Amino acid sequence: MVSIEPKPAFGPGGSQPPLIGLLGAGRMGRGIALAFAFAGHPAVLIDIKERPSADFERLRQEALDEVAAGLTTLVRIGALAEEHTTTVARRIQVVGRGDAPAALASVEILFEGVPETLEAKRSAFEFACRHLGPQAIVASTTSTILSTELAGMVADPGRFLNAHWLNPAFLIPVVELSPHQGTREDVVAALSDCLRRLGKRPIRCTATPGYVVPRLQSLIMNEAARMVEDGVATPEAIDEAIRYGFGFRYTTIGAVEFIDFGGLDILYHANRYLTDALGERYRLAPIVERYMAEGRLGLRSGQGFYDYPGADAEAMRTAVLQRQYHLLQYLDAAPKLDAALASD
Repeated sequence: MVSIEPKPAFGPGGSQPPLIGLLGAGRMGRGIALAFAFAGHPAVLIDIKERPSADFERLRQEALDEVAAGLTTLVRIGALAEEHTTTVARRIQVVGRGDAPAALASVEILFEGVPETLEAKRSAFEFACRHLGPQAIVASTTSTILSTELAGMVADPGRFLNAHWLNPAFLIPVVELSPHQGTREDVVAALSDCLRRLGKRPIRCTATPGYVVPRLQSLIMNEAARMVEDGVATPEAIDEAIRYGFGFRYTTIGAVEFIDFGGLDILYHANRYLTDALGERYRLAPIVERYMAEGRLGLRSGQGFYDYPGADAEAMRTAVLQRQYHLLQYLDAAPKLDAALASD
């Protein structure tokens, strides 16, 4: 029998990190468990499938081996000292169906990560909700099923939302939170606060297919593939363009900010041309046409997607360029200074 100690109530008054439960011991659960263990939280991977003990032991060892591999990666990239790997690894447990009720009764945040079918999720939530404490937050990590479809499977829908992590979960900062209409605001706030204490960047979005990041990256990846097929450029050239022309800029300024900084009129005219040349996939979003008609051109007009009352436009642009220059220096791609001047 695995010992699971109850933790103090989750919130500002709690003296210890809350116990984190991962419903399903697959790859996503393992990565999330490592993310929490890295930050000091105890985490338990909960396998509720009925299986022979030998099969569970193989699954358990596989999960722990993957956690160990993740820790090795963190050491290699300089995020963790090797002497601390054992401490982090010991914060993660793997339990089977027999120990699942005790584990579920003790967790304060439960992330569901079972296979992406309604049947699997309905069965998992039904089992989990019989044993969870009344204050537990429940979050699905699904990448395909909306929180509005899953909420009815949970005993207390007000404490449920989707929390979509990006791989590798122990490294990527963004976690996309997608509540449904019945999710309580204090639940969203509590989970957001917990994630921020891990160093994560929770962002909120409505229950819509693709969330934010997958929806954006799907378009970019598909267009890159289309350009290869059309003979526009080689894969190597396209990736070079993304690394040093497209991608690095969006680590220093957001895509919507980029529209405002350049001006909505640039996007407006560029996309009208591209729609004529390449088709409907470049059709302008109606909000761009509406803002153009209203004169909301971005930073230079004082209002675009953002408002800029009293903004020092030159200072804002300089700050962005400075971030870009420093990133290019790191990438060894900064402009090369005249050798004579550099020697001085």
